[in-house]
Amino acid sequence: MQILVNGDTVELQEGATLVDLLQHLSLQDAKVAIELNQAIVPRSEHVQRRLTDQDHVEIVHAIGGG
Repeated sequence: MQILVNGDTVELQEGATLVDLLQHLSLQDAKVAIELNQAIVPRSEHVQRRLTDQDHVEIVHAIGGG
């Protein structure tokens, strides 16, 4: 299936979850916020939230500073 991640097309297996996507992008240990089809998905739901073909995902990295 194809999903759109931050404007780029990504190919994943059917039934992939948000955790699978983060692993695919080598972001599994990163502190990120994920928006799926214009709705924020809490980190606690990343394991169970399945993606479907043509989903739109935005991933934002947390950056510290001051």
